[in-house]
Amino acid sequence: MQHVIAFPRLGLEFTLNRVAFSLFGKDIYWYGIIICAGFLLAVWYLNTRVSQFGFTSDHLVDCLLLCVPAGVIGARIYYVAFEWDYYSRHLGEIIAIWQGGIAVYGSVIGVVLALWGYSRYKKLPLGGLCDVAALGLLIGQCIGRWGNFVNGEAYGGVTGLPWGMTIDGASPVHPTFLYESLWNLAGFAALHSYSKKRKFEGELALLYVAWYGLGRAWIEGLRTDSLYLGPVRVSQLLAAVSCAAAVAVLARKYWRIRVAKKFEVPRPASAQDGAPQTTTDSNKEDNT
Repeated sequence: MQHVIAFPRLGLEFTLNRVAFSLFGKDIYWYGIIICAGFLLAVWYLNTRVSQFGFTSDHLVDCLLLCVPAGVIGARIYYVAFEWDYYSRHLGEIIAIWQGGIAVYGSVIGVVLALWGYSRYKKLPLGGLCDVAALGLLIGQCIGRWGNFVNGEAYGGVTGLPWGMTIDGASPVHPTFLYESLWNLAGFAALHSYSKKRKFEGELALLYVAWYGLGRAWIEGLRTDSLYLGPVRVSQLLAAVSCAAAVAVLARKYWRIRVAKKFEVPRPASAQDGAPQTTTDSNKEDNT
């Protein structure tokens, strides 16, 4: 369970154990602790912002109760589906999620489906709910990738770059977990800053899909543990397609907003800024 991860040209070396501690004979892994830390930070952040999107803390709690299990189940189904050659021969391991084997895109799909059902039931705007979820997802993904670092996984091919990472003395490889963590951090910072200026419900969610898809399409091409459908890296293809689709929808939305503003009929001066209406003497009632 213990291994050494180093960045030789940066002079950094870490001896890591996947197990943080044992509780009643059960190993508690750093991966799970880090995932929980990302989740709790996301919940704290969203609770401070949820009212700005027109929702309440009760709505947030309801969504979490639905989205957390939906995200976990979706992540597992996605992974198992593209590793079916193995799991078809080991059916008993399909639910053994504690042994590893989840996929981010499966989690995102599960969350969106849960939000769709909740929005229909509560008659709330799906776009607004997805905007809130996008900010939380970026926080969780940014922190969660460090669980891959502790496990010594989710890395790329051999590289000669100064930040090349070695695992137990092997050749330096791309630390793709770090690339994705930093990419998500930049995306969160950008969307957080822009969120109060959003032009329509669902805009932040679309920007998230475009941003994450762009980064994942590049990063996935570097990884050595991708899920494949024939010769195609599934997550890379999905990332590229979702990014292109999100950009197309955003472009259409922005164009329609621009056109609407261009042909918007100006309000009369008397109706602008709450200016009081005035009347001429000829229109006044004669009370003399």
